[in-house]
This record gives sequence, C-alpha cells and structure tokens, in this order.
Amino acid sequence: MIHALIGSAASKGVPVSEFTDRIIQRAAAQPQTIVLPEGSDPRTLGAAVRARDLGVAKIIVLADAASVAAFEGDLTGITIVDPAHSPDNESFAQTLCELRREKNLQLADARQLVTDELYHGVMMVQTGRADGMVAGATHATRDVLRPCLQILKTAPGSSLVSAFFVIIVPDCEYGENGTFLFADSGLVQHPDSAELAQIALDSAQSFQNLVGAKPVVAFLSHSTSGSAKSPSVERVQDAVRRARELAPNLALDGEFQLDAAIVPSVAATKAPQSSVAGKANVLIFPDLDSGNIAYKLAQRLAKAEAYGPITQGLSRPVNDLSRGASAEDILGVIAITAVQAGARKAAQADR
Repeated sequence: MIHALIGSAASKGVPVSEFTDRIIQRAAAQPQTIVLPEGSDPRTLGAAVRARDLGVAKIIVLADAASVAAFEGDLTGITIVDPAHSPDNESFAQTLCELRREKNLQLADARQLVTDELYHGVMMVQTGRADGMVAGATHATRDVLRPCLQILKTAPGSSLVSAFFVIIVPDCEYGENGTFLFADSGLVQHPDSAELAQIALDSAQSFQNLVGAKPVVAFLSHSTSGSAKSPSVERVQDAVRRARELAPNLALDGEFQLDAAIVPSVAATKAPQSSVAGKANVLIFPDLDSGNIAYKLAQRLAKAEAYGPITQGLSRPVNDLSRGASAEDILGVIAITAVQAGARKAAQADR
C-alpha cells in the first residue's frame, strides 16, 4: 500500500527535517490552494492549522458541522466546505457527467458522487477551485486514486501515473550531495519498456521541481551496458531507447548496475563511454519490487530520509497519505503538493 513518510522525526513530534523545511519555505513563497477532503479526522484539521500558521498554502477542508464543532483548535482563515450541502454540487454534477459521458454516467448518479468527500475534492481541483489535493489518512489508496484517474486523468505528455521517493543519504558524496529520486517505488508493479521510459521522464521533471537540481537519470538493472543478456535486461535497454527518443536533451543512460550508476570509480571501469554513469541522481528501477526494497534498505541501513511516495503523472497534483500519518506528515505532503502545483502553473506559463 502506498504511504507517506515525511521523516521519522516529524512523526515523533520533533522539528521537521531540512528537506521538509526547504519545501515548506518554497510553498510559502507562492501559496497555492490545497483541499483536504478528510476533515472528519483531527489529524487533517491539525495539519490544516499548521499549514495556515506557516503560510504553506491556502487550505480548504471538507467537513461537516459536527466534525468542525468537535475540533478544539482555531480554524479561523481555513475554508470549510460540507460536501453534502455545497452550493457547487449541481455544477460539479453537470461537469462530472460531461467528463464521464463515454461511461454514460447519469446525472442522478453524478449528484450522489459529488457529495462524496474524495470526489468533491477532486472536482474542486478539476474546476480550479483548488490547485491540489491531499488525502488518504482515512481512505485506501485505491479510493483516493480512483476519482483522480476518472476525472483528472494523466498530464499532457504523460501516459501513466507513478510514484517516487526522494531519498537523502547523510554524509554521502554520491548523487546530488546524497539526494536521489527513486522510481517507481510505490505504484507501478511491472512496468513495460514504454512505461519505464515515461516514469523516467516524469521523475526527471519531479527531481528538478522538488530538489531544484539538474536530473541525471540512470536505468538500473543487474547488467551494465549489455554485460548480461535476458528479457529483463532487454526491456530496460528498450526503455532507454524510448526515453532518448522522447527527451533527446535529457541526461539519461543505462542499463547500469547500481554501483556503475552512482560511483565514479566503478563507472570509469564498467561504463567509461557514458556521461551519466557515476553521476546519477535519478534512479529508475526495473520494477516495483526492486524500487520498494531499495528505498527501505536506504532508509533503514543507510539512515536515509525517505520522502514519499509522491504521485506524478496526473494532470493536477494529488498525493496520497498513510492511514497512520501524523499531522506533521500531512503538513509535509501539503507543502510538496503546493510546490508541485506551483511548478505546474509555471510550466503552463512557459508554454
């Protein structure tokens, strides 16, 4: 199951990490509007208060009157919407019918759907009332993603939704001063070569948006530059060819074993012809098993900070939470979602 790990320190109530602090500062510099559908949960309301106090985002919380009344904190400055009685419901239902016309969605069914907090939140994002959404504290991942895929669909230029982790390894000279992006580590189980290529392109953009450094992308395998032959190696090699065709100016290469991808001395021996080998900071794993295992190894054995899984590939940013997330975890995901929303707007302005 997808879950959010915004630093173990935050979960224990101590100050957020340097990475989270930087993301919060960037979010606060250009506040976006983020909707939190799970206002019946006190963690969500606590995160909304923290986000308001830090200026991380303009917050909309979906909650009924009883949930608001039961919360002991001050919700001044936070927009509260009851999805069961929102004045937007009729227009949302009409829009949803239009979006789902091919599925023959009936207006009566659409009217019922938009009273659901997740569908209502996604419709707020779809119609521009919110720039992004954070949910999952009380809902399973499949329930969070279902309305996103039905309504928001994939971003222009992207063919699938995937997930990644930002990994920060202490005292590490590899990657971007110890910072890496691991993908896909949370969602796509058995990507084919086209999907691997798309994950790589989306991950490069995500690295640029969140870390603020040039992405250097390595496709990982048990083989380096054809040292082994198998269908799994050929799939990665094909993914590299596809990615190069789609993004000829992006620094990407493979297939590489991990050490050849990130260690310059090993790269000089195993892949001397590659300008990426030994310098990679975006690591594309051949499947979800390897990506998920790798991030947990880095987190547990190398004491790395692991941030994610963060969703990419949707037309507008929506991020999932662990159902065990703390208010500070939710705050971190709000900030990441706000930065993603700001990057999306900047990209649109450049087109």
